[in-house]
Amino acid sequence: MLLEEIISKSNLYPAYDRVVGNKGAAGVDNIGFSDFSEQVKTEWPLIKSQLEHGEYRPKAVKRVKIPKSSGGIRLLGIPTYMDRMIQQAISQVLVKLYDSDFSENSYGFR
Repeated sequence: MLLEEIISKSNLYPAYDRVVGNKGAAGVDNIGFSDFSEQVKTEWPLIKSQLEHGEYRPKAVKRVKIPKSSGGIRLLGIPTYMDRMIQQAISQVLVKLYDSDFSENSYGFR
């Protein structure tokens, strides 16, 4: 089953490493990369169960305004670290399934 592969430890460890390695900004829960390992330890069993039962809902995205050098602003949406890890875990599995179907000349949006 696809979900089992997504939430398997062998898939989640690289997803976790990639997300923490990016050291991005905290989302709406204000949990940064240095505190994320503790959150995973305490919250993962519940989140895994919610994923298995179709009950998981991602948190809101933190909206950040970045000034452009040319004027105006650029809006960024920053997900929580947990949501980033889940997104990365999904991406890793889907890339393995579908990457070979793309043209080798296709580079964008892969």
